[in-house]
Amino acid sequence: MKKKAKKNNSKKISRIHTGVLVLENRKVFKGIGIGYLGTATGEVCFNTSLTGYQEIISDPSYAEQIINFTFPHIGNVGTNKEDHESDKIWTKGVIFNSDITNPSNYRSLANLDWWLKKNKVVGITGLDTRSLTNFIRDKGAPKGTISLSKNGKFNINKLINLTTKWSGLKNLDLAEKVTTKKNYMWKGFKTWKKESGYIRNNTKSLNVVAIDYGIKKNILRYFSDFNCKVNIVSCKTSVEKILKLKPNGVFLSNGPGDPAATGKYAIGIIKELIKKRFTCFWNMPRSSNIRFSTWCKNKKNETWPQRSKSSCKKFK
Repeated sequence: MKKKAKKNNSKKISRIHTGVLVLENRKVFKGIGIGYLGTATGEVCFNTSLTGYQEIISDPSYAEQIINFTFPHIGNVGTNKEDHESDKIWTKGVIFNSDITNPSNYRSLANLDWWLKKNKVVGITGLDTRSLTNFIRDKGAPKGTISLSKNGKFNINKLINLTTKWSGLKNLDLAEKVTTKKNYMWKGFKTWKKESGYIRNNTKSLNVVAIDYGIKKNILRYFSDFNCKVNIVSCKTSVEKILKLKPNGVFLSNGPGDPAATGKYAIGIIKELIKKRFTCFWNMPRSSNIRFSTWCKNKKNETWPQRSKSSCKKFK
């Protein structure tokens, strides 16, 4: 005689919304809190990369920003001790579409959620990140606040006030905040290879001085790939100190914040380097200072993915 299967009367456990994202237009998104238990306010931008989330979150260019990731599977390869782009994490918060899964990668040493907690990065998951990206693309990067609560209770009005009262990135000099406090020479590690990992470059045929407005370590690794010796100096280092290092060229790094604010001290240094006929080269975010040094106006492109680009208009 067959026994009747017992009915499962257990109710499905509903998940409490332990995280909330509030935008300056008073729009509220509820989700599941991840990472550091706290509250963080910043500019909400988006990143469309499929890989490299640890490098992105540790990029100093994202200082005072909350990164909305469009790719749903963030955290699936865990974290390690090698893929940091800076010694300190400056990103204010992260937004994911899906829960962080258990990592599956031979290089993984820790779960992303643990890594976020350790580095005091507030996060939220369970949001329609592509819909949020469309909003940013159409309206520009808004100010926003992520807040986490174990019991799911939030003072929304307080969070809205916190968001709207934040100054935003305009006229904010963050290069001074994230730049190296002490000039140093790069250790010479090359870019990572599967067969060998990070190895040192012992051939140094060119001498480069990198002005640190928020430089990423991987840029320094690429210099090592091209047999360069690299001295990293702070963003306010004088031309005289740069000349003492006898560089073949001067690199202007990427960095966070408003280039116009950084330009108050950077323009004079760049102009003097150009007058002395030094080879100056750069990557996009910091090229705004070059434009200023040749009498151009800077205008932020609010809707550019990953990082804000700048356009240039000549004026009399």
